Amino acid sequence: MPDAPFDLRGLKLSVVMPVYNERATIEEILRRVEATGLAHEIIAVDDASTDGTRGVLEGLPPGRVRLLGHDANRGKGRAVRTGIEAATGDIILIQDADLEYDPADYPALLKPIVDGVADVVVGSRFLGGPHRVLYFWHYQGNRLLTTLSNVLTNLNLTDMECCYKVFRAEILRRLVLRSERFGIEPELIARVAQLGCRIYEVPVSYFGRDYAHGKKITWRDGLAALWHILRFALTRPRLRPASPDRPERRE
Repeated sequence: MPDAPFDLRGLKLSVVMPVYNERATIEEILRRVEATGLAHEIIAVDDASTDGTRGVLEGLPPGRVRLLGHDANRGKGRAVRTGIEAATGDIILIQDADLEYDPADYPALLKPIVDGVADVVVGSRFLGGPHRVLYFWHYQGNRLLTTLSNVLTNLNLTDMECCYKVFRAEILRRLVLRSERFGIEPELIARVAQLGCRIYEVPVSYFGRDYAHGKKITWRDGLAALWHILRFALTRPRLRPASPDRPERRE
């Protein structure tokens, strides 16, 4: 007997998808997100793609995706911020467009928030989910960055850089985020730790791609991440006023 559909209990999910040069995968990842039946809205933010991705998105049937775009390439962080600013749901989930992460993991990612025990859920590629075996030094670099982030935030995450991060939307709406590129990952973790959010971590599948198939992050981004971890851990978050009808914290 098939599993019963996951129940969001009246909450609306906004999926924020930063997109840059993903013509080969964009239609498939949208199909997979839609197949979950969980997304109230999918917000695709095209970060000035040069490979025809924008044309593919513009050619989709009306209402299938909310398409936003940048006139110049600004980086993943800025695309995520643009999507967050436009999201209308109660929960916001960040989804890459490159098929490395599987939307079939949405129920596991959403459950702690829907159950009321978490404010933030972070996926982990290293907690037992199936994953493609790839680069040894990327793995070691990720461990180093995650350890440094944990030291400065007093968390015990295993995969700070994982794409899958899910938030109660009112938390993100209060944060004034600054990152333009991949610094968005340590910035988000530092800020929710500083706010005292209830953070859960769950295993996710990972189908990593290599550079021949479009992987974009490089060792330069790893070095930049060291700076961003220090920068955001040692500065206080800028906050917008809380909405009077939306408490910042739910116990």
